[in-house]
Amino acid sequence: MATHTVRTVTSTRYEWIVPAAEPWGAAGAEVAKAWTAADMAYRERHGLAGDQPLADDALRFKVTDAEIVISFTVETGAKP
Repeated sequence: MATHTVRTVTSTRYEWIVPAAEPWGAAGAEVAKAWTAADMAYRERHGLAGDQPLADDALRFKVTDAEIVISFTVETGAKP
């Protein structure tokens, strides 16, 4: 008789990408626009009001040589 279970979890990562190529990098206004869009999408996806604070790790920022990526991940469908 089996003593374990199996489930499938699907992860979806939402990304906002701001070009930041050298030598100039990204403009602050462009980062702010992407950050605002990501914040709004996160709130909509999780049913949060605009005045509720986000968890410190709700949005992730990754800086590469050519872009800044703002993202969040949602896991759905824990199905046996």
